[in-house]
Order: sequence, then structure tokens, then C-alpha cells
Amino acid sequence: MPSGILLLDKPHGLSSNAALQRVRRLLGGVKAGHAGSLDPLATGMLPICIGEATKIVGDIVAGAKRYRFTVTLGRRTASGDAEGEVTATAAVPAVTRAAVAAVLRGFLGPQTQVPPMYSAIKQGGAPLYRLARAGRTVERAPRAIEIHALELLELADESLELEARCSKGTYIRVLAEDIAARLGTLGFVSALRRLSVEPFGDEPMRTLESLEEECARGGQLSLLPADLPLQHLAKVALPEVSVARLLKGQAVAGGPQTVAADGTARVRLYDAAGCFLGVGIADGSGTVRPKRLLNPD
Repeated sequence: MPSGILLLDKPHGLSSNAALQRVRRLLGGVKAGHAGSLDPLATGMLPICIGEATKIVGDIVAGAKRYRFTVTLGRRTASGDAEGEVTATAAVPAVTRAAVAAVLRGFLGPQTQVPPMYSAIKQGGAPLYRLARAGRTVERAPRAIEIHALELLELADESLELEARCSKGTYIRVLAEDIAARLGTLGFVSALRRLSVEPFGDEPMRTLESLEEECARGGQLSLLPADLPLQHLAKVALPEVSVARLLKGQAVAGGPQTVAADGTARVRLYDAAGCFLGVGIADGSGTVRPKRLLNPD
């Protein structure tokens, strides 16, 4: 199995890890990892890095995400979504599209968000969701996030359908609760779909069913190249003699002159034939050293 990236359309009801393990089994137990978790309630784009592409998972996780979600108003649940028990109710005021749009504009830009108790963030070695299920609530440090875009799609008497583009680390469940609060009521996420993860945009996704059919036919699985999420990095092509030294962990001549404030720059490394070798660090002096290299297939 070659290395590359599979964009899975995760189905409702499966955790991200359960979906990943289904894919691994279909592909014969290959090394793989997902980039950015989705709740079981959520559907949509789950990038799965296969083989040596697992080494660039962090670059995918760092990208912005786009979601479409429904906020049911008038109730709060323990988990912030439809899977939790209703813990409180409130009247739902009559609001106009203009009033909702004004509230949404107030969420745009950099801000902090307190992660929910029902999350995989660990505290004291235990995921917060385990503490929440045991009836415990602990303090959580706010995290810096950014909402790039937030649009009202549909307005009903007791629900909103919204689309958001946001930074990594944004919890849509918390955003939904905060929007409902500013509208003067309570709310929870009753439907959630991740439309895209940067830099994949509207790239087509594969369902588990289509993968099962293709594997049953013995077809060759088409994967996105491992260097696709790294196109924002400068490209450095190296001659054969430099590649040999690089693969031994040695610094070689090459790399951009312009670097970051810390005096370094991450770069994409290739051999003379255009084969992606991995990520290197340039120091601005015309020298590049290996940072994370892919093993050859």
C-alpha cells in the first residue's frame, strides 16, 4: 500500500477512531492515523493519513475547518449535543434573520473558548469526558481560537442552521451554546457536518461503503499525495549526492534565504526526479537539514 491521504466521509454514529480502524482493516492493517477528531454525532471530512503520510498529520490538524450545523434552541444538554440528557429548558424569543446575523457578527475574529467537559482533552492523565460521565466538573483553561466566517442558512421557530469556518481547536458545541445565550435562550447542536479541512477544500470524499466495494473488487485505492498539505512551504529539489547525505541525517546545501523570526524555515524536500522526501529546516544561509523524512516505499 503506497503512502498518501484518504478523505473519508465519516458516517454518523462512529467515533473517529472506530472509523479509522475500519479503514485500516479494509486495507490490511496498514499504518494510519486520522487528522482531527469528529464526535460520533458528526459526519463529514476526516482526513486519514496512510503509511508514511502519518508524518504530516500535524500539518493537517493545524488547518482551518468548515462546518454546517443545526442549533436546537430552548434546551441545554449535558454534552452540548443531541446525545446528552436535557439538563435545562428556556423560552425561545422571537428573532429575525437580521437580529441573528448581528449576533453572529459578534463572534467573528480571534477569541478564547473554554473547552467542554465532554471532550478528549486530558487533565491529570484522564480525558475530560470520563470525568464528565462520572459527574465531575473541573476547571478548564481557555484556548485561543478564531472564527473566520459564520453565516445563517436557515431560521426556524426553534432552530438555526449555520455554516462556520474556524481555526483548529474550535468546539462547535460550545459555539452553539454561546450563540443561543446571546439570543437570550439555551441551545445544543442537533446536527453537525464537517464540510472541509484545509487545504483540501471541496475535494471528493470516500464513504466506508465505497471503500468496502472497491477493496472487494481488488481495485487500487487512489490516495492524495502526502505533500499536498505542505504546498505553503518552499520547495527544495536536491541532487542525488545531496539526497544521499540528507538520508543519513546530514545538512546539505540548499534552501531559501528568507526565514522566520527564529532564523529558520520549514521546507519541502524532493530528489531530482521530483519524489517527495519529507520536511527540512533551512537556516537562511543556504543550508538545509532534515527534520522529518519519509521512508521510501
